[in-house]
Amino acid sequence: MSVIEKIFGTHSSRELKRIEPLVDKIEALRPTMQALSDEELRGKTEEYKKRLAEGETLDDLLPEAYATVREAAKRVLNMEHYRVQLIGGIILHQGRIAEMRTGEGKTLVSTLPAYLNALEGKGVHVVTVNDYLAKRDAEWMGQVHEFLGLKVGVVLNSMTSEERQEAYKCDITYVTNNELGFDYLRDNMVIYKEQLVLRGLHYAIIDEVDSVLIDEARTPLIISGQSGKSTALYEMCDLLARQMKRGDDVQELTKMDAIMGVVQEETGDFVVNEKDKIINLTAAGMEKVERFFHIDNFADPENLEIQHNIILALRAHNLMFRDKDYVVKDDQVLIVDEFTGRIMPGRRYSDGLHQAIEAKEHVKVKRESKTLASITFQNFFNLFDKKCGMTGTALTEETEFREIYGMDVVVIPTNRPVIRKDLQDAVYKTKREKLNAIVNAVEEAHATGQPVLVGTITIEASEELSRMLTKRGIQHKVLNAKFHELEAEIVADAGVHGAVTIATNMAGRGTDIKLDEEARAAGGLKIIGTERHESRRIDNQLRGRSGRQGDPGESKFYISLEDDLMRLFGSERLISMFNTLGIPEGQEIEHKALTNAIESAQKKIESNNYGIRKNLLEYDRVMSEQREIIYEERLRVLNGESMRDVIYKMITDITENCVDICINDDADISDWDFNELNTLLIPTIPLQPLTPERVKKPKKNSLKQQLKEEAVKLYEAKEAEFPEPEAIRELERVVLLKVIDRKWMDHIDDMEQLRQGVGLQAYGQRDPLVEYKMSGYEMFDEMTQNIREETVRLLFHIKIEQKVEREQQAKITGTNKDDSLPKGPVKRENAKVYPNDPCPCGSGKKYKNCCGRKA
Repeated sequence: MSVIEKIFGTHSSRELKRIEPLVDKIEALRPTMQALSDEELRGKTEEYKKRLAEGETLDDLLPEAYATVREAAKRVLNMEHYRVQLIGGIILHQGRIAEMRTGEGKTLVSTLPAYLNALEGKGVHVVTVNDYLAKRDAEWMGQVHEFLGLKVGVVLNSMTSEERQEAYKCDITYVTNNELGFDYLRDNMVIYKEQLVLRGLHYAIIDEVDSVLIDEARTPLIISGQSGKSTALYEMCDLLARQMKRGDDVQELTKMDAIMGVVQEETGDFVVNEKDKIINLTAAGMEKVERFFHIDNFADPENLEIQHNIILALRAHNLMFRDKDYVVKDDQVLIVDEFTGRIMPGRRYSDGLHQAIEAKEHVKVKRESKTLASITFQNFFNLFDKKCGMTGTALTEETEFREIYGMDVVVIPTNRPVIRKDLQDAVYKTKREKLNAIVNAVEEAHATGQPVLVGTITIEASEELSRMLTKRGIQHKVLNAKFHELEAEIVADAGVHGAVTIATNMAGRGTDIKLDEEARAAGGLKIIGTERHESRRIDNQLRGRSGRQGDPGESKFYISLEDDLMRLFGSERLISMFNTLGIPEGQEIEHKALTNAIESAQKKIESNNYGIRKNLLEYDRVMSEQREIIYEERLRVLNGESMRDVIYKMITDITENCVDICINDDADISDWDFNELNTLLIPTIPLQPLTPERVKKPKKNSLKQQLKEEAVKLYEAKEAEFPEPEAIRELERVVLLKVIDRKWMDHIDDMEQLRQGVGLQAYGQRDPLVEYKMSGYEMFDEMTQNIREETVRLLFHIKIEQKVEREQQAKITGTNKDDSLPKGPVKRENAKVYPNDPCPCGSGKKYKNCCGRKA
């Protein structure tokens, strides 16, 4: 603690003092609420809504509303909010992050701000990390809200659009971060207003906020469609990659080496930089590629695809590992989430890496997909009017929460003191010695009946430990990405006396581990970490599984000098120092310098990961501004607004632009290039060819005015061809929607290509981000110009007898973050429209007399 904190207290302690009087008010209302009948308590909801309508604010209502929820929870669930839970509820209402230890009842805390904010009638989203928790919490905590007269819904991966619509119409909706984000993207791809499922992004309560806004923020949400690219190249590059020899790893040169002009000799066909996950070909490697593909020069721009794919194949073989990064199941490569250890069905590595791994594992190589829509979690959650979050571990990332999301972290004290013992790390020289020590520790605890939870980082490690425990005859359960269906059940039983559970990372997060009496007497849950994670926060989450609500427990991490963290980021000097000490095999090492080295390595990686997320956000901000402009325009079309004024402005803008391109301000009429003007303008707006004789006044501005008037009259004539004004208005909406969607999807692809290519700008001493922004804005301007021209051209040339209907521009084939397993039978996406139903286009006519009319 710093000197300033000693004098003035921490940020959290100051904030807690500030809200103490509010908590006192809530607690003082307890007798008043207890005296009410069920009917009177339920009637409070309508009373609060009425008071809101009359001018009171949510802050005015907070003490009474929270006291109401507290009493309702007691009657319905037999759970009454502790004082610290009321504090957490206030922090959440204020749009901040409440750090509450595991087992402090975060799920119950969320009922307070969810109820209060739902009174506004704009919808509240309670965001969880998986379908199981969304469903559990909606059924469990939803009882409190329904008792008070509010409607509760849940959105699950398997639901149809109609089911989602109903769920989002509810006062409070429980949903996963992925489903919510994808529904937002899908809503901005629909072609009728009736197909929208969301009704606005008002207030989000994010459970496990660090997992959603930090861990998952490195990968944007992507909706993809099919592309026509061949898969043969992946298989050929895989064949070549197997024949290539890995060279010696590149060692960092010292300053003295650089001064002395020491040059490292290349060996092999390629070198791997494990730390930065980069692969580079040597000169010999390039020659090998040239011979294999019969090309003259590997570096030629025309060989860009081969360059890209051979590096992907080498990455697949040297940096992507089976049963760590992915598993192969049912002839598919399935990604394993590095933070949770869960399989992520439906998710694919982008940019061809997934196909390279499929080729490596000899499973069917699926065709590369095209990005149809994309958004980062940072930009998505910043679209909410208000957001808040809760987790057991947030303080280590407070800077990121403040800078990117505008939320501060307030640490809430525990209801009962934490008595868990967090023991010093045990460090061993080799991995084998470490694993033996872990198995010995498990055997020792198991003999006393003390339950043990062993946390591993990879599936491979969990299976290796399982084999060793089986040899010793110790019964245990393994929870990893391969068995995630039983996750909650296995984790919940981990506190039973004598239970031994091995779990990858944070599997089962959000599930309480309850101790029985014998387990409590044996010392509570013993947590064993098999290695340090890249993030200190995830280590703290593992520790936090033990010692809930004043329970006994202990935690200890076992580390070896061969662990990835130590091998790649630890101090080599420190490792060599321990090697020279000649420590006997199997001996545990404890040293402050080693502990400091581990923490220093973790801080280094955390900082690096924050940089990656911040960089991703900076790039996506460019797309975010463009995305909002496009989505706003689409919404106007979906809402059935008349686009007449928009089309007329497009027509006049195109006319003015053509004149500006072809005629200088001070040029005499004799110098005007009529041929160029006609060539540019007439294909879009079919005016009579312009000649000197047709010009009414030989001034540039007068010409602009003349041509604009002619163009407008021409469009008015086109309007007059349609018997009903609404028919041309709907036609304008249909055409605009088609053109916007097609151009926007191509623009997303172009921006992705730009982003990959702009990295080369760094070699020219230019900032890639600045180049990306400048080029991105130019490309967006070009795209909007193309939208204007194509829309106007189509409308001027369309024939009245042509039947033009709204249609989705690309078929969605998948997303990169599907949460659950393959779904059951496919259901109809939208309700069937019968002949006498109102037409979905919003014209007000019956379907049979409008879009359903036979051609």
